Amino acid sequence: MARITSGVACSHVPALGVASDQGLTNDDYYGPIFKGFEYSRDWIAKEKPDVIFLVYNDHCTAFDARVIPTFALGCAAEYTPADEGWGPRPVPVVKGHQALSAHIAQSLILDSFDLTIINEMEVDHGLTVPLTMMFDRPDEWPCPVVPLAVNVVQYPAPLGSRCYALGKSIRKAIESFPEDLKVCVFGTGGMSHQLQHERAGLINAKWDEEFMNLLVNDPETGSQKEHIEYLREAGSEGIELVMWYVMRGALNENVEEMHRFYHVPASNTAVGHLILENR
Repeated sequence: MARITSGVACSHVPALGVASDQGLTNDDYYGPIFKGFEYSRDWIAKEKPDVIFLVYNDHCTAFDARVIPTFALGCAAEYTPADEGWGPRPVPVVKGHQALSAHIAQSLILDSFDLTIINEMEVDHGLTVPLTMMFDRPDEWPCPVVPLAVNVVQYPAPLGSRCYALGKSIRKAIESFPEDLKVCVFGTGGMSHQLQHERAGLINAKWDEEFMNLLVNDPETGSQKEHIEYLREAGSEGIELVMWYVMRGALNENVEEMHRFYHVPASNTAVGHLILENR
């Protein structure tokens, strides 16, 4: 049977993709950030997941104001990097795992989660940057990816508690898949940041640290945070962090924190990163 062995939380700052693509990963500004992922690249090379289930948000690339699904599961054979205004990133095409995607879709819908099923979708930096941070610049990604796009762009966004419950349902779905697969779940986005208006540039390192502590050690309590707290303490784009709770819900109650990295700033964002292993 398939099994989830680990989870990765990772910010998906677009500037990190640009830094990688332009060979800036060792300069004075970006170098310390990429150094914080050296452990992570070694770890995932040893972990060797067969599939990555990657939770991210689309940035008005695959979806726009005409169609805004709350939870959209990718069921395609592959996902092409999107042109976000300056050409597609020079990274490999993301290969899907259609059999696992279809199984998860059926399991989640029968478990009362009303998914949007996507059979054709381009993917933006929300998905490709975390892959770059974990795998660097390979000729092809080392395993297929099942993407789950979550709406955190336009309100109403899902609650952290709903994302946590979805993660538990994803775990049940994956563990009922008959093929012997080792799955790593990524939760991406965040951490605290705001891109516009009077609080543009907001970073709340104290709140970010508390968020990570609760995520690891008391996810039931942490998932109960309301939207207003994310907005007030983590900025308007801090709401992306509810996606980390999909990842956490997919893991066991007890996890071991293998790695934590936090850096300010990357562009105008706090970068947060965790590696958790099931226990």
